[in-house]
Amino acid sequence: MIKKRWIFLIIVILFLQFYQLPYYYSQPGGAKVLDEVISVDGGFTEEEGSFMLTTVQMGKANLFFYGWAHLSPYRMIYPEEQLRFEGETDDEYQHRQLMAMTGSQEIAKIVAYEAAGMEVEYEHKGVLVTTLIEGMPAYDVLKIGDHIIAVNGKEVLTAEQLIDQLQGMDESITVDLTVIREGQEQIIEVGFSAFPKEMNAPPGRVGIGVSAPVTDREVTFHPEVTIDTSQIGGPSAGLMFSLEIYNQLVSEDITKGYQVAGTGTINEEGIVGRIGGAGQKVVAADKAGADYFFAPNEGGASDSNFIEAKKAAEDIGTDMQIIAIDTFDEAIAFLQSLPEKS
Repeated sequence: MIKKRWIFLIIVILFLQFYQLPYYYSQPGGAKVLDEVISVDGGFTEEEGSFMLTTVQMGKANLFFYGWAHLSPYRMIYPEEQLRFEGETDDEYQHRQLMAMTGSQEIAKIVAYEAAGMEVEYEHKGVLVTTLIEGMPAYDVLKIGDHIIAVNGKEVLTAEQLIDQLQGMDESITVDLTVIREGQEQIIEVGFSAFPKEMNAPPGRVGIGVSAPVTDREVTFHPEVTIDTSQIGGPSAGLMFSLEIYNQLVSEDITKGYQVAGTGTINEEGIVGRIGGAGQKVVAADKAGADYFFAPNEGGASDSNFIEAKKAAEDIGTDMQIIAIDTFDEAIAFLQSLPEKS
């Protein structure tokens, strides 16, 4: 009888461990010191403090994690459809996150090099189509691997430019996309439609059905810079990447001896954008002993990442200061205003 009970208990434990639910689970991750993963050839290496990216640990939820998530405000559960596109596998989702991290690194390099007055060379190839949304107009006329180089004859060099060109449309409109496919240039007419409900798009918003377009270009930096972040995905470390790279390009140590953590996307204009899991990243930064945490201010929005981070800092009782950041230049100005840490 005892053996049967043990066998039953083992079966229950294995079921709780390995039965995956249609949810993702997340919790505070860690803080990675960036001078250990970023290296500018011949760059400044005498940092007294450090810049740190903060992470959220995420994976598929089993029954154990689903229950555990309800015991802490810093453990979260997300339905699959909130994170993954329809028909997208877990491996494809992870690949998309890694692609976003790669794009984030490139933009961070551009922002830092231009701010430091260093040389950046570009060879543009267009906007790469990586994902098409089934049931939307582009699904039947575009192909994965196409490069979009113009909208209605107006050149587009980046994914941001493509998105800007396609905004403000309605379902009665069509546009002509100039596309490079297998080395041949062609013009493809495409219309607009509402997004599938599971994508939770704002009411009335329409699109052609190209998801996660990628700016495809070769960018050369002088001096060379390398970033090794292994399997960390997503674009949320853009701000912190740019600060670490900039610090290695200039002769002064802008850390001033402080441990500076933070989060936030960044675009080529140096504008810092919203991310997910700000509160969880505050917990991670506090555990790592950070003095300051940079959080996207989003122009002072009432529900900004800064507000979320501030509430989390108060909740856990940390001495770490939360700093509202809208731009790369604001972050630099704040650091320059600090006295040297004694």
